[in-house]
Amino acid sequence: MRKGIILFIVFGVLIFLSSSYSLEEKRFDIYTDKASPTNHYAPSGWMGDYGDLGLDDQCMDNPHSGGTCIKITYSAKRTQANGWAGIYWQNPPNNWGTRKGGFDLTGFNKLIFYARGENGGEVISKIKVGGLGIDSDVPYPDSSEKEIGPIRLTKDWQEFSINLSGVDLSYISGGFCIVLSSDHNPQGATIYLDDIYFTFDPNLKPETKKITFPFYVYSDAGSLDNHYVPSGWMGDYGDMTVDQNCKDSPYAGETCIKISYSAKGSQGARWAGIYWQNPPNNWGTKDGGYNLSGATRFTFYARGEKGGERIEEFKIGGIMGEYADSDSAGIGPVILTKEWKKYTIDLRGKDLSYIIGGFCFSTNADVNPEGATFYLDELRYEKD
Repeated sequence: MRKGIILFIVFGVLIFLSSSYSLEEKRFDIYTDKASPTNHYAPSGWMGDYGDLGLDDQCMDNPHSGGTCIKITYSAKRTQANGWAGIYWQNPPNNWGTRKGGFDLTGFNKLIFYARGENGGEVISKIKVGGLGIDSDVPYPDSSEKEIGPIRLTKDWQEFSINLSGVDLSYISGGFCIVLSSDHNPQGATIYLDDIYFTFDPNLKPETKKITFPFYVYSDAGSLDNHYVPSGWMGDYGDMTVDQNCKDSPYAGETCIKISYSAKGSQGARWAGIYWQNPPNNWGTKDGGYNLSGATRFTFYARGEKGGERIEEFKIGGIMGEYADSDSAGIGPVILTKEWKKYTIDLRGKDLSYIIGGFCFSTNADVNPEGATFYLDELRYEKD
């Protein structure tokens, strides 16, 4: 009898240990505390304006849990002239898909992380899982990628998550990625991260990306509704400056876009233009953009500094390449007035299933020999 009781107790302990191990298997850490043996990735993949970034992964300033958290400072000075900066947590460190590494995370379906801002109001433009080496000629690309954003932070710790249900996680060397941009944080930002890990949620279902209209290219500076970035500078790009935080009599909201064109011919092209792209600097070489099917028009407001400024073309779509826009449409030439005026690009009958070039303008020195300054606001896709 005594022997049977002992065997029963031993069996119960084994079941408990087995159960505990199973529960532990449902959490796979990227970061818990500095130098924790359960951390599986390193913040080694610095991108974009990497000179604008600072990272302290042993910050003791009010961590969410444990003894440390991650502090990231972003100056938004555009040190490398990109307008954005990001960091990948990689395995092994500095691995952009050129070396075998990473982990098979099959069985997990959710990434959880905690974040807060120094002051509140800071914006994380993008959080991503995977994506390293995808669409590149490297031997060990990630098996997939999934992202969320933008996210506006508060001063208090908040839990965020990425739904990974239905995502191929069989090979992930880019475990976590954060991107900050000068558009969302024109004065820079200081943010904190903690407790970043993969887990399994039995109630999670695959999500579909839904587009609601109006769908903004630009609403206000730093708005979470902005979906494209003015990163595609063309022609005499040295002749242009762009201020997306202009407060000089916006049509709506707090800000508008101010564009100054000098017509000096800095690159010898005698014309200049800018594409608002998704993701930034995407000339059809990267997957991105949005399925805007259902939109019937693109509307925006524009005015000139003096009146009489001539814009040769306002346009949506038209970027070519491996991941080309599915269609294009435009209007022009347009002669601006000093007062705000609404303009419409008719999209009926257009294939809008894949649009990475959300908006574009072009002008030239022949029609603006003294240059031109003009303003844009409320750039958006609409449906009937």
